[in-house]
Amino acid sequence: MHERDADAYEAVVYDLDGTLVDLVVDWDAVAADVLEVYTAANVEPPSSNLWDLLEDAQSVGLQPEVESTIASHERDGAAVAPRLPHADELLEHSVPVGVCSLNCEAACRIALEEHDLASAVDAVVGRDTVSRWKPHPEPLVETVTRLEASPPAALFVGDSARDEVTAERAGTDFEYVGEGPSGV
Repeated sequence: MHERDADAYEAVVYDLDGTLVDLVVDWDAVAADVLEVYTAANVEPPSSNLWDLLEDAQSVGLQPEVESTIASHERDGAAVAPRLPHADELLEHSVPVGVCSLNCEAACRIALEEHDLASAVDAVVGRDTVSRWKPHPEPLVETVTRLEASPPAALFVGDSARDEVTAERAGTDFEYVGEGPSGV
């Protein structure tokens, strides 16, 4: 860690995509495939934005199909995702380490396995592990809880403004990888 001594915390939690690995996913293609799910079900989509489509899916009875479509792309992208420099840091901690991601849990686990990081991670919480996703605090709080730590004694490391908001809402400290936010 450059700004903080991560091992001074009870636990360190990392975001996955953009932090530990760079998922190889064409998000425009994912959105197009999810729009096809809506079209096949003869349901008017709320917009063409992927996250709007995912949020709306539950209320229109398309949650399983939409989640499956997104997760398929993520799993494929995780299998070939390049490892990022912060992945090396993850291996150096003397405190429990977790991953909290907006990606599905299976994609997280695939990426961690592909880069020999799984044995260093004590808890993985993806978008589909809990009922809400980032920037809601639930996934981060769940990750910290699984690490047997308390939010104020944990550090969340991520690459986006969404990650920073998640940390604020969960009551954890936060640190950006690189130069700062890459988007919400």
